[in-house]
Amino acid sequence: MAFAVAMSGPSPPPLYLHSPPFRNQNIVPLSSNYLKTNVRPGLCSLISHADPNSKPKPLVAAPEKPMKGSDVLVEALEREGVKHVFAYPGGVSMEIHQALTRSNIIQNVLPRHEQGGVFAAEGYARASGRPGVFIATSGPGATSIVSCLEDALLNSIPIVAITGQVPQSMIGTDAFQETPSVEVTRSITKLVFYVGDIPYIVKEAFFLANSGRPGPVLIVIPKDIQQQLGVPNWDKPLQLPGYSFRLPKSPETGHLQQILRLISDSKKPVLYVGGGCMNSSEELRRFVDLTGIPVATTLMGLGAFPSTDELSLQILGMHGTRYANYAVDKSDLLLAFGVRFDGRVTGKIEAFASRAKIVHIDIDPAEIGKNKQPHLSICGDVKKALAGMNRLLEENGEKYDFSSWREELTEQKAKYPLSYKTIGEAIPPQYAIQVLDELTNGNAIISSGVGQHQMWAAQFYNYREPRKWLSSSVLGAMGFGLPAAMGAAVARPDAVVVDIDSDGSFIMNVQELATLRVENLPVKIMLLNNQHVGTVVQWMDRFSKANRAHTYLGNPSKEAKIFPDMLKFAEACDIPAARVTKKSEVREAIEKMLETPGPYLLDVIVPHQEHLLPMILSGGAFKDAINEGDGRAVYCLLMILLHLIWVL
Repeated sequence: MAFAVAMSGPSPPPLYLHSPPFRNQNIVPLSSNYLKTNVRPGLCSLISHADPNSKPKPLVAAPEKPMKGSDVLVEALEREGVKHVFAYPGGVSMEIHQALTRSNIIQNVLPRHEQGGVFAAEGYARASGRPGVFIATSGPGATSIVSCLEDALLNSIPIVAITGQVPQSMIGTDAFQETPSVEVTRSITKLVFYVGDIPYIVKEAFFLANSGRPGPVLIVIPKDIQQQLGVPNWDKPLQLPGYSFRLPKSPETGHLQQILRLISDSKKPVLYVGGGCMNSSEELRRFVDLTGIPVATTLMGLGAFPSTDELSLQILGMHGTRYANYAVDKSDLLLAFGVRFDGRVTGKIEAFASRAKIVHIDIDPAEIGKNKQPHLSICGDVKKALAGMNRLLEENGEKYDFSSWREELTEQKAKYPLSYKTIGEAIPPQYAIQVLDELTNGNAIISSGVGQHQMWAAQFYNYREPRKWLSSSVLGAMGFGLPAAMGAAVARPDAVVVDIDSDGSFIMNVQELATLRVENLPVKIMLLNNQHVGTVVQWMDRFSKANRAHTYLGNPSKEAKIFPDMLKFAEACDIPAARVTKKSEVREAIEKMLETPGPYLLDVIVPHQEHLLPMILSGGAFKDAINEGDGRAVYCLLMILLHLIWVL
């Protein structure tokens, strides 16, 4: 947590920002303006006082083995097990790139834009479970990554971002490409380091990014520190008593026994599983085997439990299945593991699981009771809690019988399956995703942009394992899909990686096609192209009398043509591509996409009138769900009404 300090009386010593205030290291003085920020709960930025008479000390040079700061940085990354970085060079990061060329371990994947690079690092982290690393210059290079850091924070993705900075002597002079990176990024990172002691800071950054609730950490290294010669100290142990003390401890057996008693007393329990279960998939499956409790997942939790399992209810929430939302609404016990009770899941918070006792387990204390007050809560690692409950269940041999509850939900599944309409040879986007699922046996890593296609990919592709669904689920950053797939392909060269994208989202980082080609990354892009900002069209159809304001992405003077021509973007980057416009051609086209070596783009033309359903509006409840209709029906009804008004 960040601490805002208010003092009266004599002026306090100047403020210094570094990692924990429990050690003596090289530190850079900062102004008191660094405190003037609204810091969200749960962050661990630490601010301390330092000796006002102390000055940053240079690394002590040793004639036998002097090293530049940039070389120290690269070796520190190597010692953390880093094999790949996504780095774009600039004026005050050139020294780092020179050092990277001297590494025999780290490969740089050169993105074509800083935002693409950090989203790629996110995709790398999500697919591998290891922190992704991105490096940029100062100024516009640093500000280009702001959305990405926020995305990583909200989605709990471990990222270590490194930016250069102008020399220390020029800070505060409005030098060329000087940006106050610390102030800009403090509230959207777990911690910002402004450093001289590179070996220690890198070690600490990786620990912080990957411990507790994962998230992004930013390291800012001035150019003169990169150039400075000295002997690094690799043996300094981490000293984080304040942070480590706040890390959740193993759950107490008594609390776990209370949960099991609640399960014994329930008739209609439901597991509500989120991204916090991504590292505990094995324990979760065993828990479900022992209890027989149905499982609904959030968008972030896809893959933690196989969506093909008979006990899977798939996703819940705004665009969740009717049976998942039905189960939560009717449940008498809600086991919320690794979730945030996000508004997109709960809708009207007081109506969400209103009949149920709620058990909430999460590693972040800030999430406990933030949106929904639980009856029993444990702040801790879900993996340890599940393992502990599994052990207790195996020891006492207790069996649960929820067969009648499961039968009720099976009836709901049969009565209200996910479905879509087919009109002639028009390609339903859901159908294209279903075919992809069949041809890949649900084993591909799927990334997506943001919009209707994102939710269709969540609904109609079956995720059987964790870390195979990459999406900007909380921030909702368009342009995420292509670079995230790029990062996943670097992390998992053995996997089939497919970016299910839309024309609107895809074009926001289309430049990364060049990276795919140069690196020969075998990312397949299935573009669901409807020439519109689909989600906004849907909302305007429903709630703005079908007045589709500024949502058409084609060329109004040539509406009969696809614009822009995505195949020409692919051709410009020497990537094979094809377009499909008829449903009968979809299977063959996807087969060709998957069989073609290297990157490939398939432009699938889909109708823009298709609506994403089911749909529960923000602030709505399960009973308010919209389950029918599309843009064709809404638009036609409106035209009929207008005609009648004109006639009368």
